[in-house]
Amino acid sequence: MDDKIALTGIVLIAAPIGESDKRLVLLTRERGKVTVFARGARRPGNPFLAAANTFAFGTFYVKEARTAYQLVQTEIRNYFREITEDVEAACYGSYFLEFADYYARENDDGTQIIQLLYGALRAVLNQKLDRELIRYAFELRMMAAGGEYPQVFECAVCGAKHDLCAFLTDKNSVLCRSCVSKVQRSTPVLESTIYTMQYVISTPVERLFAFALSAQVKKEFISLVEKFRRRYIDRDFKSLEILEIMRHTRNALYKDGQ
Repeated sequence: MDDKIALTGIVLIAAPIGESDKRLVLLTRERGKVTVFARGARRPGNPFLAAANTFAFGTFYVKEARTAYQLVQTEIRNYFREITEDVEAACYGSYFLEFADYYARENDDGTQIIQLLYGALRAVLNQKLDRELIRYAFELRMMAAGGEYPQVFECAVCGAKHDLCAFLTDKNSVLCRSCVSKVQRSTPVLESTIYTMQYVISTPVERLFAFALSAQVKKEFISLVEKFRRRYIDRDFKSLEILEIMRHTRNALYKDGQ
């Protein structure tokens, strides 16, 4: 079919439509977030049965219709089936998809968000990595990709790039040791915490999730990212609610077992 368009991306949302069809929301490199209809995708034996599901990553060939696209062919490179077989990983993965959907836009270059999302999904399947840390690194980097991130590379007062030791939540910026006494209501933080934020915002995605933190640095890092997310994101994520319940339950069971 000469009029088909190749879109490389990942399925963010897969919703049933009618008796046998599906409505997909794809995050694509070429056209950002797009809506695609997959006819008969819920019927056994349909060629789109596996591809028309969340997490499926690959090339989707579509035709343009009036208000959306029509799926005509797929070449899936990764279904991320391992995620759906692990309840906790599925919760994290669903949250990553929902978070990416919040920032994705139509007709934008989706390359950066796709790379970040794909990297986070692969990282959450690595048993050697801290899933909670992956989550907060993903949040901060995604917010940075969306143009919303704290100034953590230099002091808000003098511009110094060293001895950064406090955070100004109201201005989303940091202070150096020499200037911290000049500003009221700053929060002391470890230099390692600020360095962690710098690392997450600036490091290449392929190395983003392969790091570990001390307990104190991790606590400060999580606290700052939480504050930042609540300030700039005006949406409640259903998958995050489930993830938080699971985390609190796990922590409670861990404490009871000690």
